[in-house]
Amino acid sequence: MRRFRFSRNPLATDIGHNVEEFLHSLGGPTCFFLEGEDDTRTRALVTLLHGNEPSGAMALFRWLKSCERPAVNVVCIVASVVAALEPPLFSHRMLPRARDLNRCFRPPFDDAQGVLAEEILEILHMHHPEAVVDMHNTSGSGPSFGVCTHMDRQHDALVSLFTQRLIVSNLGLGALMEISEHSYPTVTVEVGGRLDEDAHALAYEGMCRYFQTETVLVHEETDWGLELLRDPIRVELLDNVTLTYAEEPSANYDITLKTDIEHHNFGSVSPDTLLGWASGPERKLFMALDAGGRCAVTRLMRIVDGKLYPAHPLKLFMITNNAAIAHSDCLFYAVADDGSTICA
Repeated sequence: MRRFRFSRNPLATDIGHNVEEFLHSLGGPTCFFLEGEDDTRTRALVTLLHGNEPSGAMALFRWLKSCERPAVNVVCIVASVVAALEPPLFSHRMLPRARDLNRCFRPPFDDAQGVLAEEILEILHMHHPEAVVDMHNTSGSGPSFGVCTHMDRQHDALVSLFTQRLIVSNLGLGALMEISEHSYPTVTVEVGGRLDEDAHALAYEGMCRYFQTETVLVHEETDWGLELLRDPIRVELLDNVTLTYAEEPSANYDITLKTDIEHHNFGSVSPDTLLGWASGPERKLFMALDAGGRCAVTRLMRIVDGKLYPAHPLKLFMITNNAAIAHSDCLFYAVADDGSTICA
């Protein structure tokens, strides 16, 4: 049974007066087809894969209200509508006991989230867009960035419509952007923190450029150069390790991270930067594998007298201050402080 409903060129009067009414009018996963001035080409926008990341849905609602027509056809996929509507609005990444939808874009597609991901892939295959942008928010406050699986002019150009930072990574997690290797140029765009007004504004401004620019796969000169971060290492908690956030060590937890740790997002941290407190050894608390599959924990973290520090100068990003996300996903990603790969 199909889970998506389909809508072609929806009227501004039919989608509600605000984003909450908009989502209620959808009722579930929805695919919009917006007819462009050039109807021979199609692009795709995917948003709300995570129900607690509102900027993409807000931007799309604003675009639909504007009654503008895009330069080319645009297929807009709004996925986790039900999770987003679970009270309070935009607070649930996914429904309880459901898998992370952005980890489901590879077989087997044998549960509800897998079926939904497979249907998204079928929609994209049917329209065969010239480019795909998957829009997200970061779980903590922080600047915007793009992610792609490999670097070339097309991916560079797509990301440049939204942001000045590009992470090149192929961790093989089952994310939507991984289809880029086999299908069409696909990038993830993280527009910033889910509660940040600047992120909502960037989502709309970037979406307008993506919808209205005649050619999006040719890099136009901008007033910034892309900051490249290559092959980040993903730092995760081991099973049964407990975590909290506080301004002093919490005896009831294995790890206490400082409450302002997210302020280090995309900043360099030195080996004397206090990240928090932990009861070692490091390899009993964290998991981190480099691109070669080798344990990289001690290249990243060191615990001295119960205090947690970087092992070397690093650049950290996608830092979360949400313990539930840290447990279900990861603590943060790391590269060398110059943006290069951390070598063995």
